[in-house]
Amino acid sequence: MSTSIEKEMVQPENEVEYIKLLSSEEDGYGGVKVEMKEPMDSKLFASMLGSSLSYWIQQKKKGVWIKLPIELSNLIEPTVKEGFRFHHAELDYLMLVKWIPKTSDTFPANASHRVGIGAFVMNDKGEVLVVQERNGRFKDTNVWKLPTGTVDEGEDICMAAIREVKEETGVSVQFIDAIG
Repeated sequence: MSTSIEKEMVQPENEVEYIKLLSSEEDGYGGVKVEMKEPMDSKLFASMLGSSLSYWIQQKKKGVWIKLPIELSNLIEPTVKEGFRFHHAELDYLMLVKWIPKTSDTFPANASHRVGIGAFVMNDKGEVLVVQERNGRFKDTNVWKLPTGTVDEGEDICMAAIREVKEETGVSVQFIDAIG
């Protein structure tokens, strides 16, 4: 199968082969994200992945995320051979990751479930603290709501409520009781 990427491979007279790097985006944490979308020969992909890893190592990237749609399952084996591991799978894709530095892997665990909190905060005057979302489905709707968020893995639910209120409002609060 010939793709436009394969056509970009050049074999100059001195027998040095140039291979295009995989398209990637910064992940905001010192790593990169690769989202494969087009069908590709697995041997070509393996070469491109090897070259890309060399480049990312030179760039001192920390981790690499590769999202493979189910229809590109032929790329799983070369990805695993480069040291990637499975992170999570959804109905239509597989996410693989590789930690590059010789330090402990700090990829977040994949969530198997989420625990959420809503904080009811009232001051001595009987005023209730409410917020408007900057993101999410209530963004730009003029809806006022209680501060909410998710509990981090291993985090105490009471501490999560305190943290979420602080993150969303800047207000330091004291946890008194769970009401539901």
